[in-house]
Amino acid sequence: MARLQHTDGLTEEQGELLKLVREFVDEQIIPVATELEHRDEYPTEIVEGMKEMGIFGLMIPEEYGGLGESLLTYALTVEEIARGWMSVSGIINTHFIVAYMLLQHGTEEQKRKYLPRMATGEVRGAFSMSEPGCGSDVSGIRTKAVRTGDGSDEWTINGQKMWLTNGGSSTLVAVLTKTDAEADEGASVYKKMTTFLVEKTPGFGEVEPGLTVPGKIEKMGYKGVDTTELVFDGYTTTTDQILGGVPGKGFYQMMDGVEVGRVNVAARACGVAVRAFELGIAYAQQRETFGKKIAQHQAVLFRLAEMATKCEAAHQMMVKAARIKDKGERNDLEAGMAKYLASEYCAEVVEDSFRIHGGYGYSKEYEIERLYREAPMLLIGEGTADIQRMIIGRRLLEDYALKG
Repeated sequence: MARLQHTDGLTEEQGELLKLVREFVDEQIIPVATELEHRDEYPTEIVEGMKEMGIFGLMIPEEYGGLGESLLTYALTVEEIARGWMSVSGIINTHFIVAYMLLQHGTEEQKRKYLPRMATGEVRGAFSMSEPGCGSDVSGIRTKAVRTGDGSDEWTINGQKMWLTNGGSSTLVAVLTKTDAEADEGASVYKKMTTFLVEKTPGFGEVEPGLTVPGKIEKMGYKGVDTTELVFDGYTTTTDQILGGVPGKGFYQMMDGVEVGRVNVAARACGVAVRAFELGIAYAQQRETFGKKIAQHQAVLFRLAEMATKCEAAHQMMVKAARIKDKGERNDLEAGMAKYLASEYCAEVVEDSFRIHGGYGYSKEYEIERLYREAPMLLIGEGTADIQRMIIGRRLLEDYALKG
């Protein structure tokens, strides 16, 4: 096995699981990924294979039918899958965030209702926070849930959500809404938000009364997986579908989910980066110019050295962030650093591999062309690079505040 992205301290069980995932990626994903991506085709057979392996329930505890693995194991699995095709890792990442939010914040009834079926992949999760007009400004959301009457357990939701990964194929969506009337007068805007668990049928169009998935958003990359809007127009639900059963906690629940999501975005970036490195170093040992392999030219050799160093640094930071979360400690600083560094390095490594390929890198016949279009998504997904820098900077000011 190659030296890059080696993780010390794994158990034998973790090692065996990751070996199986890598074999699945090499045999079932990489050979078909580029063709499916060019057709923007949903990877149905790959998803079925992941269901059989138990990947959809990887972090769900055994009492709910899952494998009960750690965030680290999950992140390393995501890294391997993203190495094959980043879109596939997106399919399970949003599912995992919803499962994690249920596990951490759901009522026992909600856990029993959803987690066993999420573990098998029967119920597929998506989460919805962003909207067309707010981007990274979560406080600016406008989608609103209002009780139908005083003290009523029924709610009506109206509004438009944006950028749902798995928006069409999912059957359970965690949706962040405003519930202004439920908060105390003068309360923070962040205490006026509630997460609803919205069940729906998969597909497009009006999937439930008052709930429409207009269709797939056409994207530069990150194809295959469906990215959609979600439009609420008089959609009705009940208090039982509020995550945790109590309104006003939605923002904090979502931020907890996004925190682990950032570890997984870092893992995806590590996977894409190492695949770009693999393609670059292989091509450099095959292509000849001026009478020798281009790997023997110092300019290319230096690129390879920098690419490998970036892959390794990003991986180790991602592993650290996952291990801190697994210990039950706050990891927003480390998760932000890992997501920021890994996504930036991924874009740089992919571009260097693209340059090594020369004119062939611009051809759709070569895999690096796909990676070149996929890498930019990681710079903006789960919070942009600038948002990460703000999070990192504020946490540093907390830790290094001047005394006296």
